[in-house]
Amino acid sequence: MSLLSASRAVSRALLAGAALLLAAPHVAAETLKLCVEDADVRPWRTRDGQGLNYLLLNRAAKLAGVEFRHETMTWSRCLVLLKSGGVDGAFAASFKQDRLEIGAYPGGATPDEKKRLHMDRYMLVRKRGTPVDWDGRKFLRLEGPVGTQLGYSINDTLKKMGVATDDGSQSGEALLKKLRSGRIMAAAMLEGEVQSILSGHNDYASSLEILPTPLEEKPYFLMLSHARVKKNPQQAQRIWNAIEQVRQSRDYQRAEKTALAGAGH
Repeated sequence: MSLLSASRAVSRALLAGAALLLAAPHVAAETLKLCVEDADVRPWRTRDGQGLNYLLLNRAAKLAGVEFRHETMTWSRCLVLLKSGGVDGAFAASFKQDRLEIGAYPGGATPDEKKRLHMDRYMLVRKRGTPVDWDGRKFLRLEGPVGTQLGYSINDTLKKMGVATDDGSQSGEALLKKLRSGRIMAAAMLEGEVQSILSGHNDYASSLEILPTPLEEKPYFLMLSHARVKKNPQQAQRIWNAIEQVRQSRDYQRAEKTALAGAGH
């Protein structure tokens, strides 16, 4: 066969292959079900599906070749479903050792912070006029329990400090209502969530205040169910890698900087 004939044969083969690809049916991206707490935690997420977490996850999904479907619920139920495989993932979760039985973090038992969704802070909230305080290392004039939300990691942190806690509140609003009624001495809450509640409720804002020094700052991740990771470990890694890539992108960094400035961070 001459060089020209061989070249023509290769060209015909390439054209035939391209035609087959064009004729092949479109394979839809796999849809993963994610759960998230039914709460406004600005600027990260809102009940109606807005915020930086959704922006980041939606972009990461496209990059990883999947689609995410989100469902809001109480955080405790979200974790129950994650453990049972009733959902493929849960966000946004900070690291707790006992959560390794519930689902998987990027990096495993030592989560890779580069693959986080964001950083957030727990703040101490008190009734105006009460003496309880936090100096960055210890509590001052604390004469009652500190309230937390059910399933939140800050409860374990406070217990390790020897602080009496009340973790019976399902929502941030229920926790602040308990604080305002005097059933707890103070409340430990995520900064974005408590700011959202106070900005929308003048009665809370007039009677409660956030202390300036954070209790704790930590990264928050997309956890995936053990069933999902076992079924497709390569997919799980693609998702976590995509989160890191999108979060470090110039466009997302610009959006995060603007949103954090608007939220007063």
